[in-house]
Amino acid sequence: MAPRDPWREAFERAPTRDADFETMSGVPLAPVYGPEDAEHPGVWPYTRGPHASMYRSKLWTMRMFAGFGTADDTNGRFREILAVGGDGLSTAFDLPTLMGRDSDDPHAAGEVGRCGVAVDTLADVEDLFAGIDLGQVTTSMTINSPAAVLLAMYVATAEKAGTPRARLGGTIQNDILKEYQAQKEFIFPPRPSMRIVTDMIRFCAAEMPKWHPVSISGYHIREAGSTAAQELAFTLANGFAYVEAASATGMAVDEFAPRLSFFFNAHIDFFEEIAKYRAARRIWARWLRDRYHATSERSMQLRFHTQTAGVSLTAQQPEVNIVRTAIEALAGVLGGTQSLHTNSMDEVLALPTERAVRIALRTQQVIAHETGVPSVADPLGGSWFVEELTDEMERQAEAVFAHLDELGEGSMLQGVYAGIDNGYFQGEIAEAAYQLEKKINSGRRIVVGVNRFTESDDEPLEVLLIGPDVEERQLKRLTNVRHDRNADAVDAALDRVRDTAAGADANLMPPILEAVHNYATVGEVCNALADVFGRWVEDPVL
Repeated sequence: MAPRDPWREAFERAPTRDADFETMSGVPLAPVYGPEDAEHPGVWPYTRGPHASMYRSKLWTMRMFAGFGTADDTNGRFREILAVGGDGLSTAFDLPTLMGRDSDDPHAAGEVGRCGVAVDTLADVEDLFAGIDLGQVTTSMTINSPAAVLLAMYVATAEKAGTPRARLGGTIQNDILKEYQAQKEFIFPPRPSMRIVTDMIRFCAAEMPKWHPVSISGYHIREAGSTAAQELAFTLANGFAYVEAASATGMAVDEFAPRLSFFFNAHIDFFEEIAKYRAARRIWARWLRDRYHATSERSMQLRFHTQTAGVSLTAQQPEVNIVRTAIEALAGVLGGTQSLHTNSMDEVLALPTERAVRIALRTQQVIAHETGVPSVADPLGGSWFVEELTDEMERQAEAVFAHLDELGEGSMLQGVYAGIDNGYFQGEIAEAAYQLEKKINSGRRIVVGVNRFTESDDEPLEVLLIGPDVEERQLKRLTNVRHDRNADAVDAALDRVRDTAAGADANLMPPILEAVHNYATVGEVCNALADVFGRWVEDPVL
């Protein structure tokens, strides 16, 4: 069989979009370019893309991140996104929800609905998706420590509306390891937190075959200040740790690995980002096959969501952020992303306005329908620069893996635990952030509008303001739900959560589902788990 034959067979089996695959001048475009013996997309090790046809069959999913105020407020934004052509929902939660606290918790005061939507009970999730057919759209939920509770609420909402859990498609982030490394939204210690993650993986493998139970996230590692190579290495190391943890429960790797997904940052260094994505696919394919003995192609095909870099946005001359976002989005597409979120120009100042969100979505639509970029798989493959940069990304990542493997005495899971315990990840990210900030402060790295090409007469943008009335409405909603629910049923369900957590074998998802069906709050379920698991306090890295 000739080297190109496996790609050709896969390409011919794939559907083709109804589009003109030619330049504006009418020059026909082949689906892939390169010599007969070159690597091809959709063929191991998938450097050039996980699918043979890439965007000639299906464009990436255009997700827009939304969440603010109450569930009713965000439901209106969801409907606006779908109306203007978005085809996937991505949900942002407020800080109390992310930390597993209810809106009336003293620690939540002043934060309710500010950086995302406030969710306390199943009633909020019912309001959040009211009038939206959850069997027809895919939903991404960016939440980690309380992820099991929010997944249970989503399932309950869908089933009450007549959509069975097996039909639900989407992703819940649920990447707890990167919380200890970068984002810091943890509740429980690392090891019991991994118990929750693996229980969710087992539950979804058995009952939600279209759902991604973990989105292994480099995005927040990069936003915390890492380099591109560190983002790549730390993210994939976490991925290997989840593979080992799930395998330790008795699952075969091919039972769950096809539903693991990734979430990468699209930063402003255009070619470095493209090389990062290509290296990620190659590394994952090799490790899953050679180290973890996967045999399914789906297990070895790394698929990922991309979001443009929030940390690259500037408060100065915020309209320039539209340019930055377009360049970053193009890098994600040229790197072969499966879904994409484009940041809005005003997100550095506040939650985005509808107008800014629409411009961000139109940016993706211009790339998809006007540039011709999606007509060819891996258009930059074969570029001497891109290929060398891809190899360099891989070399740097493998050096990190070797260090973690040594820390874990042959286990990536134990190596990641050790790296969290001894501050390795936190220290590496902090040093990278410091070095970059030194370059910006000295002017060696130019940031347009900040340390060069500045202006003093920027007109302020109109931003979205979340007033105190949001918190008042949410507290009233929570009070009413607590009053109307069966308190004895809630207490009994929470006791079953504690009993299951105290055991070693039973899956936590069924008792959590029972609790949310009885309108237990996010905070009550998390407190029940904390009664057994304890709460994590980090040793700071200076």
